[in-house]
Amino acid sequence: GFASKYIKFGEKVAAKYADEIIVLSEGVQKYFMDTYGRKTRFIPNGVNRPVLRKADVIKEKFGLEKDSYLLFLGRLVPEKGIRYLIEAFKQVQTDKKLVIAGGSSDTQVFMDELKSLAKDDDRIIFTGFVQGEILEELYSNPYIYTLPSDLEGMPLSLLEAMSYGNCCLTSDIPECAEVVEDKALLFRKSDVSDLKAKLQNACDHPEMVETYKAQAEEFICRKYNWNDVVEKTLKLYQR
Repeated sequence: GFASKYIKFGEKVAAKYADEIIVLSEGVQKYFMDTYGRKTRFIPNGVNRPVLRKADVIKEKFGLEKDSYLLFLGRLVPEKGIRYLIEAFKQVQTDKKLVIAGGSSDTQVFMDELKSLAKDDDRIIFTGFVQGEILEELYSNPYIYTLPSDLEGMPLSLLEAMSYGNCCLTSDIPECAEVVEDKALLFRKSDVSDLKAKLQNACDHPEMVETYKAQAEEFICRKYNWNDVVEKTLKLYQR
């Protein structure tokens, strides 16, 4: 309780005294205006075009090949919706695997809960924290990337996944929907049955997945170009 009040106090101070406030989503921009009557500057995260990598290390380490797995990559915390993802995937009829990549940023109890949920499905793989070559290979080769979050600021992992030319499936919260527009698949937030249906549909229709893959990279790298982000930020500081 004290921590929550202290964080809220910091927010009020920032809204009142900061020279400028940069926000990462239009939803947060609306929040500051509605709550504090404070104008903010919307400057989102950016992304660069990556180099695609073949599934070499991840094949040797986890038995993964191109298009053989669905990928979640991020912090393993409750608000990322990983419970829904595991529950939904267990009902999907597919021989593809579900790779959950990332380290725990919550408690060991939550990590144990996730592994308990997944224990009777050997298609589900926990890789732990990943970086470098393994991270790049995981992003380069999934059938789809999924982000089932209940809460986000602006999900950099979603930008990165699309920059690798992936078909993405994400919850319909504004912070994700604003990013992907009509270039990705959406499901109703927190709705396990809808997530299961969207996962099954994607697994059953590879031609649809390929259509989304074909348009993802160009769309996201043009919309969230790092050079534009840096230029807008520098101009704001120079004022």
